[in-house]
Amino acid sequence: MAASNTYGMTLKDRPEFASKPKPLCFSPTATVAEAVAEMSEKNFGSVVIVDKDEKVIGIATERDVMKKLVNAGKDAKSTTLADIMTKDPRMARATDDVVDWLRIMSNDRFRRLPVVDDEGRIMVIFTQGDFVSYTWPDLIFQAKELAKASVGRNYPVWLIGGGIMLYSILMIIVVSSIG
Repeated sequence: MAASNTYGMTLKDRPEFASKPKPLCFSPTATVAEAVAEMSEKNFGSVVIVDKDEKVIGIATERDVMKKLVNAGKDAKSTTLADIMTKDPRMARATDDVVDWLRIMSNDRFRRLPVVDDEGRIMVIFTQGDFVSYTWPDLIFQAKELAKASVGRNYPVWLIGGGIMLYSILMIIVVSSIG
């Protein structure tokens, strides 16, 4: 992923980058029950699985728990995170472009994006919800600009239409006053 050249367009420029709590991190040998207990207590939707050097090697989400544990009939106390995690998840750098990742996440259908430092250690996790806060103001601004451009571009049409309507009203008044 290429870094953005536009100020305000990188992941680190988003307010969420500094304000998000530190992600929950576990070793691959931790049990799903341990991770779910922490996720429930802190109201998190995922945990990051790290190796002994604290580098990201996987991510386990609520969906992984449902599909790979509950649906498979496995026991949370004996199943490790390594058994259900998504290995080698897509990871971003703080200098990556917001719009690029928004597109990639949407196209590839994943909802959580670990952001790592140069050594591959977790800094923050962005969710699709974080990107919604980015897109709504931008979409509203674009809609306003389109409306302005549309009215401005079509101004001669309004002027011609208004002139014809005014001429028609005046002709009706003049014709009705003659007869």
